[in-house]
Amino acid sequence: MNIKAVAKRANVSTATVSRTMNGSARVSPRTAERVRRAIDALGFYPNTNARALGSGRSSLYGLIVSDITNPFFPEIVKAFEDIAIKHGKEVLIANTNYDAERMELCVTRMLQRKVDGLAIMTSEMEERLVQVFSRRDIPLVFLDSGTPGPGISYLEIDYQAGIGAAMDHLASLGHRHIAFISGPLYLASSRSRLEAFRENIAKRKLPESPSLIQEGNYRVDGGHAAMQRILSSTKSSARPTAHPTAILTSNDLTAIGAMGAITEAGLRIPQDISIIGCDDIQLSAYTMPPLTTINLPRAEIANAAFRALINSRNPTSSKPVAGAVHTVYPTLVIRKSTGPAPKTKGTSTKAGAPPFLQLHRK
Repeated sequence: MNIKAVAKRANVSTATVSRTMNGSARVSPRTAERVRRAIDALGFYPNTNARALGSGRSSLYGLIVSDITNPFFPEIVKAFEDIAIKHGKEVLIANTNYDAERMELCVTRMLQRKVDGLAIMTSEMEERLVQVFSRRDIPLVFLDSGTPGPGISYLEIDYQAGIGAAMDHLASLGHRHIAFISGPLYLASSRSRLEAFRENIAKRKLPESPSLIQEGNYRVDGGHAAMQRILSSTKSSARPTAHPTAILTSNDLTAIGAMGAITEAGLRIPQDISIIGCDDIQLSAYTMPPLTTINLPRAEIANAAFRALINSRNPTSSKPVAGAVHTVYPTLVIRKSTGPAPKTKGTSTKAGAPPFLQLHRK
């Protein structure tokens, strides 16, 4: 079965069949529907590799994520693929595992497959690799890092607002000694979250102790180890610090690991220590107790990334146009892992200002 048979059955030219398969706006909806019916009736499956060689376009978008085992990313993958299918696009997925060398391999694979655009939902990409895509007029969209430019869009998560909402919530419960577990600090997203935490600590004139800020790895084991270090630092006879009554973490997997370490230490959540995650993965609603967390809307992120790519080409010249910036606003989801600060000496229970973001109680 070939394209000529489809054209004959639909009573159109082979060029019209090709335009329909490539999603061209030059084909009327009625004609396109007739071509699609002919394709279905004949069971025709076009050779996408041949189409890419002939047109220089593959109808294939690349999507690079950091850690496919983190439930946050499969939800982005699903939402991105859902909208891509509706637009007649295929998706090539790669996973960097937070590794710079693997990132380069992923990028090379995308170039070899002649992707029409690339969404990078992970750590930074080296500038020399960005330039390779720029020279080939392949649009890019970054999450959390990168600089907008011709063909380069940027999805910015307002961590200041999200962490500010979490800190307002803790302040309203009387917490003053608040610890923080970051992600790997070689990542821009981790540094942004830590900076937002420190700015909120300074804004509220709360005590900040270096030992109460620990680096994790965005995974459960990293959160567990970081929480153990925080608890150990408060027991040190040489330089004891105030026991934290609340913990803010860089993502939900980190929070889940920290919850394990807190329980192992014989402490209760939230009676002794409150804890807040970030991402709002589905699992966070089913921990014991259910996790209060900062929701990052995955569907919005995926849809914004796809639309940035599909809108980044000039329809007449196929050259990339100026990139867009899309800001994602987190919301706080309040569950049962946060509660009033324990009434110990030096701990204020005075309620603070209400959260300035929309709060969802579950």
